[in-house]
Amino acid sequence: MAEIKLEYINTFIDSRGKRRHVFRRKGHKRVTLKGRPGSQEFMDHYHQLLEKTGGTLPSEIGASRTKAGTVNALAVALYQHDVFTKGLAKDTQAPWRRIIDHFRQFKTPSGRLYGENNISTIQKKSIVAFLEGKTANAQKNNLKAIRFLIKFAISQGQLAHDPTEGIEALKGAKSHGHMTWMEPQIAQYRQRHQLGTVARLALELLLNIAARRHDAHEIGHQHIKSGKLSWRPHKTLRTTGKMLSIRIMPDLQAALDAMPQDTRAAGVLTFLVNDYGRPFASAAAFGNKFADWCVAADLKPVLCDDGRVRNYRAHGLRKAALRALAHAGATGVELMAISGHSSLDQVQEYINEVDQEQAAEAAMTKLSLKP
Repeated sequence: MAEIKLEYINTFIDSRGKRRHVFRRKGHKRVTLKGRPGSQEFMDHYHQLLEKTGGTLPSEIGASRTKAGTVNALAVALYQHDVFTKGLAKDTQAPWRRIIDHFRQFKTPSGRLYGENNISTIQKKSIVAFLEGKTANAQKNNLKAIRFLIKFAISQGQLAHDPTEGIEALKGAKSHGHMTWMEPQIAQYRQRHQLGTVARLALELLLNIAARRHDAHEIGHQHIKSGKLSWRPHKTLRTTGKMLSIRIMPDLQAALDAMPQDTRAAGVLTFLVNDYGRPFASAAAFGNKFADWCVAADLKPVLCDDGRVRNYRAHGLRKAALRALAHAGATGVELMAISGHSSLDQVQEYINEVDQEQAAEAAMTKLSLKP
């Protein structure tokens, strides 16, 4: 049976005779992985630890032992190819690799792992079986990753047709994604995290420029030009490469002015730094720290109307900033100039919210004036 070796995993038999798998990465605490090796729980925990400790995707140590022509060999080749390492953003690489690894570990009715099968034997029913039982959103994301793997196989001449053709993910209730912060939550966070703290600066930065967390953790003093922050969003570097230039508003300027100057003296340019005064290792590391700040501010999880429980997190501030702009009368084009979105459809929900509230208020006003 082919082995799939993972970096930073140390396997040993403990004093009780139990086999243990420990994640060990220099500079980070050792963590015992959950679940059976190769299981979804195990791989999820592994990738979470990988992202939390730096986000760098590991090399495939067992590549030389994978059998040519198999799904395992195809995946190894994909992970090392430019179409994956350079063609996809790191924020996409991690979850897609996790999905593909789950696909490799999925078992056929006979008990054989999909990864051990020849890529030419993967049929439509194989992919349907892999998707079965997953939520509508999970099916959508899994199908994207598997289609990427299949297209790579076709480009390498290992497949003549696409077995994912005709497969559609379930259509579930529309997800509203991350929780949008409202004024009470913003005020509560500000009350807990005063000016002069990195936690407060993070909130003001996210609210001021509606940035994604990847951009927020990289933006710094070098991006200030004539009272504005100018940068190229990470997500669109490979597509439009557009430059955003946004004025620094008073709340953000006050937060910047209140920060100690020792980080700049040490040569650190980024606004946001970790507990050691250094830039965050990754967007995920910043996101995890921001989650801690939210917990410290006693922001409770909320049961949403789609039945999911969500927490207040960094991306919710991006949504809050766009919502505030829409309520201030910003047009769709103006919202796109701040958010970096390339399509009006992507910001239309904020405009629709304002239109609905204004129309409802106008209707109720007419009703109240009725004799």
